[in-house]
Amino acid sequence: MSTAPQQAEQHHRIDYIELPVKDMAEAKRFYGAVFGWKFEDYGPQYTSFMDGRLRGGFNPELAVVKGGALIILYSKDLEATHAKVREAGGRIVQDTFSFPGGKRFHFTDPTGNELAVWGDP
Repeated sequence: MSTAPQQAEQHHRIDYIELPVKDMAEAKRFYGAVFGWKFEDYGPQYTSFMDGRLRGGFNPELAVVKGGALIILYSKDLEATHAKVREAGGRIVQDTFSFPGGKRFHFTDPTGNELAVWGDP
């Protein structure tokens, strides 16, 4: 079966993201422990991840950019995810706050990438 129709549905949608990493093993441990992501290594210098819906990669050649695009994940249990981030070595940089439509918090991963997690109110 051809993948062309599936790819056509992806037109102008985010297809793949790459996150800078300093330590590949630590990134895999952190994101696997907190979010349950799965990984596939492409040699020692590149790992792809799958979050169950979107694919991405860990790239040690990229630098962390403060104030860059913010990746926001969803959680059906925001408090549990907040605790898992802290337990896995992430640093909460903005504690849980309310916004129209829900609540969210921001954290940095072990490399220093800032991401956010939101949940329903």
